[in-house]
Amino acid sequence: MDRRTFLRTAAAGTAAALQSLGLHESCSSDGPDPGPDDDPVYYGAHPFVEGNPGAVFILRTAVAAKTDSAALKQAGLSFGRSVFVKKTQAGAGAHPLDRLIALKPNLVIRMNWDPRYTVEGTMGIVTDASFVEGVINSIKGLGVTGDRFHILEVQSSEDFDDSGYWAMAERTGAVLKDRSAPIGTIPESEIQWADVPSGVWFSRIPFLKPYNAPDSWLLNISKFKTHDMGMTLCAKNLQGAIAHHYQEHCAAYGSGMSIDPSHIAPNAGSVIMANYNRHVADGIPRWDRPGGDTGGLWMETWATRCLDNQSKAPAGLHVIEGIYGRDGYWIDGPSPEGLATDTMTNVIIFGKNQFHVDLVGCWLAGHEPGNFGLFHMARERGFITQFDPRNIPLYEWHTDGSASLTPLAEFPRAQLRTRYLRRDYDGQTEPLYHLVDEPFDYPAAPFQARLEPRLRAWRYVRGDSRRTASAIEITLPETDMVRLEISNVRGDVVAVPLEGRLTPGRHLAVWNHSGEASARCRYELRSTKFPAAGRIMTG
Repeated sequence: MDRRTFLRTAAAGTAAALQSLGLHESCSSDGPDPGPDDDPVYYGAHPFVEGNPGAVFILRTAVAAKTDSAALKQAGLSFGRSVFVKKTQAGAGAHPLDRLIALKPNLVIRMNWDPRYTVEGTMGIVTDASFVEGVINSIKGLGVTGDRFHILEVQSSEDFDDSGYWAMAERTGAVLKDRSAPIGTIPESEIQWADVPSGVWFSRIPFLKPYNAPDSWLLNISKFKTHDMGMTLCAKNLQGAIAHHYQEHCAAYGSGMSIDPSHIAPNAGSVIMANYNRHVADGIPRWDRPGGDTGGLWMETWATRCLDNQSKAPAGLHVIEGIYGRDGYWIDGPSPEGLATDTMTNVIIFGKNQFHVDLVGCWLAGHEPGNFGLFHMARERGFITQFDPRNIPLYEWHTDGSASLTPLAEFPRAQLRTRYLRRDYDGQTEPLYHLVDEPFDYPAAPFQARLEPRLRAWRYVRGDSRRTASAIEITLPETDMVRLEISNVRGDVVAVPLEGRLTPGRHLAVWNHSGEASARCRYELRSTKFPAAGRIMTG
C-alpha cells in the first residue's frame, strides 16, 4: 500500500476540541456557527498570527523596481488583506472599528541638505509610502475610516513631501503630524507620559499620542536598512514615537540628552558603566571596541535607552518593509561613489515580538544576530528567552492567508552592510561598511514542552468583499504524513487544502470557499499518528 492510499484509508479519530477566537468561528458541538451575515464590529490580525506571538512570518514579494509605486501599493494591499481580518467578538486582538491606529513607519531624516541628495537616491532611508498606503487601504476595507490612522514622527517633517507621505495621507485620510518641536511646545494633551519603574536610563518617557495610549493599537512598520547600530528595524524604529530630545538614544555616554533630569533614573551613568564592564568581561562580541561615541560603551548606552523604551512599547504588530533594502548608512555607503544604494530584497517580515522579527531581519540582511549586543541585553532583561534565529518558529506567509513552517536556511540572504563596531583581526581593521557575520556560538535553547496534537479551524471574512475562507491549524508533536480533506454532507471530498510530510510544530492551511452556498462540511486530518476531524460552515 503506497503512502497516499494509506492516508486515504486511515481511520479518523474523534473530533478535536475547537477554540473560538472571535472570528466567524467554525461550528462545534457547543453551539451554532454565527454565520457570515453577522455584522462584524471588530478587526485584527489573523488568528494564527495572534495565536503564535513568538513566531515570525515572511511574505515574499515580486516587485521589480523601487520606483514602481503601483506594485508597491499592491504589495501592501495584498499583505494587509491576508493578515488583517474581520472579527465579531471582543477579546484579545480584536479592535473596535473606531479605535485609533498608532501607525509608525520609519520616517527619519533623509539629509536633503546634502549636495548629493536626490529623491530616488534616498528612498531606502524611509518606509515606502506606497506600501504603507496599501496596508492602510486593506484595513479600511474592513470598515476602519482613514482618520483612525495617526502617523506622528519626532523628526524629518521637511522630508514628508519628497517621501510621498503628505500625498499618501491626503489620499487615505490618515492623520500625519509634524512633531519635531521640543516637548514644551507640544500641547500636553498630545503627550502620553509613561513611568518606567524598571528603567536603567529613563524613569519617565513622553510618547507622542496616540503611541502608547490605552485606546490605540500599534502598527509598527520599520524599514529594512542598516545603521551604525547594525540594522534599523522594529525595536529602534519606535524611538521616533517619543518626544524631541527623549528620542536621542544615540547620544554619547554621559550626555543628559537635554531632557528633564528628573526623568533620568537615579545613578543611571554608574549602572550603565557597571553593566558595560560586566558585558565586556562576559564576551559580548565587539563590545571591547574603544570610543566614547563610536565604541562599545556608546552601544551599551544606546541599547539601554532603547530597551527602556521597549519596556513600555504597547502590544501590536511589528513589520519590516523589506521590498527594497538599504545598503550603507543614510546617504553614505560602500558603492564606488561612496553612496548608499538600495537593492530589491522583496521580503516583508512580521510578527508580534519585535525582537524576534529583528533577529530574523538581521539574519536575512546577511548578519549573525548573536554578534549584536542589543540582543544579548534584550535576553538579559527578559524581552526574549534566546537569540538564535534558528530557534524561532518561522513561517512563509502566503497572500491567501496560509502559512508554511519553513527552515530559516530556505530564505535567501541579502548583504546589507553596516558601520557597526568595526572589528580588528590579524592586525587589520575590517572595511568601514561590513557584514557582522562571524560565526557565533549561541547558548542552548530553553527547554520547550512537547506539543500536544490539535486540530482547529475558523471561518473568517477578508477585506471589503465579504470573501469567506476557513483557516485550519494543525499542531503535530512529531513528523508525520498527513492529508487534510474537506467533505460535503454526502461524504464527497470537495477540497484537499494540504497534503504531505509535516514537521513538528503548528501548520496553517486555508480553504477558500467564497461564493458557495451555506453548508455544513467536515474537515478531516488523515494521519498515520494523529488523526482528527471537525465540522465547519461554508458560505
